[in-house]
Amino acid sequence: MPLSLHAAFVPSALQMLGSTRALLGTAEQWCTEKGCDHAEIITAKLIDDMFDFAYQVKSVAVHSGGVIASLRKGVFSPDLATPPDSFEGLRAELDQASAALAAIDEAEMEAMIGQPMRFEFRSYALDFTAEDFLLSFSQPNFYFHAATAYGILRMKGVPIGKRDFMGALRLAA
Repeated sequence: MPLSLHAAFVPSALQMLGSTRALLGTAEQWCTEKGCDHAEIITAKLIDDMFDFAYQVKSVAVHSGGVIASLRKGVFSPDLATPPDSFEGLRAELDQASAALAAIDEAEMEAMIGQPMRFEFRSYALDFTAEDFLLSFSQPNFYFHAATAYGILRMKGVPIGKRDFMGALRLAA
């Protein structure tokens, strides 16, 4: 049986949203234990020319649950809004993304297959099918931003490992 678009994207995105949310909790607890200002994590970057931790987490939400609204419209533009500046605000972004993914059913996603999807940024545009946009653009961006957020926390000394990044695995019963 072929894998549906929903099965190829939604369960793994929910898994990573959950793990990213748990990483926020671990980072917040670490800040409390170390007497570290939350802003030290929220604004941390791997290198000066990259976006900060808050942007990485916001992008995890945008390229998972946030992309559902874009698929419905047929167009995606980068979210240039300032990301939340607190762990609570970042958790809310992830929770909204999780809710959007939980709300879309397999039939709706399957109906999107083959539909035109456009990426637009200023005067730049790329045309995709909905499934190619989701699986070749948004999903790689989603994992990139999740891994970068994880890397920032590791760089700052937050005690996390690969199991924390992977989150709750979907094991056979």
